[in-house]
Amino acid sequence: MNKTARIFIPLLLALCLLPACTRKQAPTKYGNATGTGSSLSDTGDFGFIPEGDGSESWGTDGELLDRGTGIGNGMYNGMKMIEGVLPSIYFGFDSSSIAASERSKLQQAADYLQSNPGYHLLVEGHCDWYGTAEYNLALGDRRASSVSDYLGTLGITPLRIEKLSKGSLEATSGLSKSESSQDRRADLILLQKQ
Repeated sequence: MNKTARIFIPLLLALCLLPACTRKQAPTKYGNATGTGSSLSDTGDFGFIPEGDGSESWGTDGELLDRGTGIGNGMYNGMKMIEGVLPSIYFGFDSSSIAASERSKLQQAADYLQSNPGYHLLVEGHCDWYGTAEYNLALGDRRASSVSDYLGTLGITPLRIEKLSKGSLEATSGLSKSESSQDRRADLILLQKQ
């Protein structure tokens, strides 16, 4: 092959491939990404950044919750929210795995729900301030799903469980990783039909 052909062919290939690299893909909401079992890093980018002033309530699909049907005035989807009856489930840093030490709390929640069939459960997934907002919303969703899945293995039907990711919306920023451990949790909130 002559010297001109060795230079021309790579340049031609580069020119053909360059336009393909400049095309942008439409953003994907985090809810379409695989939750459990995915290997996302702290810098995972789902192309979705919630807008607003931070006082809004966001659903697990990344949509702003309507105050009439979402969270508002101690209500969630038309059901009264009862907080503080069941303990929160805590997670390790960047993890949605349920630790052995937290499983007795989930057994307690399952026993309560089996003894009180009129109640439903809202699992709110929370994260610390580390990571991007969209990553934390996805991690909060995975935490809520882990809790829901575990309660399913204890006999609680998924029809009685609602999941909501709050990500890092309520986290205290600027804390160390050990100080922010209280933000890495799933809150178990009872729901009572009105």
